[in-house]
Amino acid sequence: MKELEKKVIQWAIDRGIHHPSNAKNQLLKSFEEMGELARGILKDDRELIIDSIGDVLVTLIILSETKGLSLEYCLDHAWNEIKDRTGKTINGTFIKD
Repeated sequence: MKELEKKVIQWAIDRGIHHPSNAKNQLLKSFEEMGELARGILKDDRELIIDSIGDVLVTLIILSETKGLSLEYCLDHAWNEIKDRTGKTINGTFIKD
């Protein structure tokens, strides 16, 4: 994963989109890709789901880097927040205590 993350960052640098001032644009691009993911899930389109999840990850990698973070760091932070969380799942959604 780390190697792919580096390739995405280099891709963004080469295209001039890896810059702190582009964080808002990357956020909007992430929302756009999430919309495509929603469409893929609603249509049960496996190829669109795969493509959209990848595109969401690309936008989040670039967004995190524009803010001086790494996707791995952010994921580790989130994991440490949720790993000991308790609760229950209702209708497919986890509800924390």
